[in-house]
Amino acid sequence: MNLADALTLKQLLHEQIDTLTEEIEHVAFISLQANESIPTIQSRSLQDIEMELEHIRLDLRQLDRLIQEANVQAVVETHDGPLPLVEAIELAVQLRVQARLYEKLSLRPKKEYVHGVSVIKHALYDPELYRLKARDIKKRAIRIESAIQAVRYQTNIDFDASRYM
Repeated sequence: MNLADALTLKQLLHEQIDTLTEEIEHVAFISLQANESIPTIQSRSLQDIEMELEHIRLDLRQLDRLIQEANVQAVVETHDGPLPLVEAIELAVQLRVQARLYEKLSLRPKKEYVHGVSVIKHALYDPELYRLKARDIKKRAIRIESAIQAVRYQTNIDFDASRYM
């Protein structure tokens, strides 16, 4: 399975764990009248759910390990040269944060009057320059994110997902 599908499966397994945890809370107790006896037949026992939950948790741990290994081994070509996938992901996140900061700076006026006219706040930078910097950094982040997605579809991991997909 490719890495992109593995990430989707990881999310699915987390959702199944949440669902099974809720089911455990539901089947663990039963409310009865004082003179009623506890039924001997249930659709699924607490032990059945616990076994299924443990199997999914084991698969999730194995899948997560394989994803992490692939994130270190797979390489993304970037403007800064080839980077391991995990590093390229962090670079894209950092670039997005930097672009947001530059966008904020670009929205500020060069000169701002504070408290009437007695105080003037001056920007020590050119807001237009930061608007252009933000645009360029955002483009760079988008290119890296596209390269990351391509690598995720090209990178395969050895995991049998037939139980889930």
